[in-house]
Amino acid sequence: MSASEADSFVHDLIVIGGGPAGLTAALYAARAGISPLVFTGPTPGGQVTVTERIENFPGFPDGITGMELGQRIQEQAQNFGAVLRMEGVTGVDFSVYPRQVHTSSGTYGARAVIVATGAYPRRLGVPGEAQFYGRGVSTCATCDAFFYKDRRVVVVGGGDSALQEGLFLTKFAREVLVVHRRDELRAVKLFQERAFANSKMRFVWDTVVEEILGEQTVGGVRVRNVKTDEVSVIDADGVFVYVGLIPATKIFAGQLELDENGYIVTDRRQRTNVEGVFAAGDVQNPDFRQAVIAAGSGAMAAMEAERYLSETALP
Repeated sequence: MSASEADSFVHDLIVIGGGPAGLTAALYAARAGISPLVFTGPTPGGQVTVTERIENFPGFPDGITGMELGQRIQEQAQNFGAVLRMEGVTGVDFSVYPRQVHTSSGTYGARAVIVATGAYPRRLGVPGEAQFYGRGVSTCATCDAFFYKDRRVVVVGGGDSALQEGLFLTKFAREVLVVHRRDELRAVKLFQERAFANSKMRFVWDTVVEEILGEQTVGGVRVRNVKTDEVSVIDADGVFVYVGLIPATKIFAGQLELDENGYIVTDRRQRTNVEGVFAAGDVQNPDFRQAVIAAGSGAMAAMEAERYLSETALP
């Protein structure tokens, strides 16, 4: 579809985002006969695709890789008629009707929109992090663990992602040091038990990273104990950062109501403050970062969108 065609055609539903929330929304909408247009961005599947193994998604008793789960939901949505485009959305205008969605290929109109853009990894914001990103600093063990075979790496964080990715790193690295600002982990008990039982994992408690050191690549981290203020250097070949997520809502500022942390505000039926615009997944739910919950909220958003479309007369 050319830019001129995009300008002239109004879709019933556009879904922005290609993770479990967006793809499940597309599946439910397509199954209801809506044929949504889905802008997945360059990597369909979202953050879930960089998860090595998911063991708590219903229907997979032996677990499933995040990549395969994303591909399966995508195929299921397409089988019912969802149209997927690997484009990113550059802007929106929800003050007009039809709602306007802008991409590099043109402007698309929609009677209803589901926003499921998810969230992206938060950075530490310390000296050396930006300098060495991609040269020893990473937020994806599944992507980069192979490069650290028989090396020592640091994982920063204490939640599910930090331990899950840290455990994956132990398949390659000779030692994984988990640096956490508290004296106990936030991860679920299962991940904690596995981490504590793994002989390659060691924990540095009550400690924060203040600088990432190196020359051409990472050589270590300067850390500070938050209780004693003692500063020391940990030698390491890589640093993997898992300190939370930031909602991908920059293009929706001024278009949708956001909370103080930038998450989209919705009611219990996934409705935003703009009629006909819904949101689902991590972009509106900072509390439960689970694929199954994102998928469930995507289904809810699609059901609400279908109801909205059936009750709203065409202009």
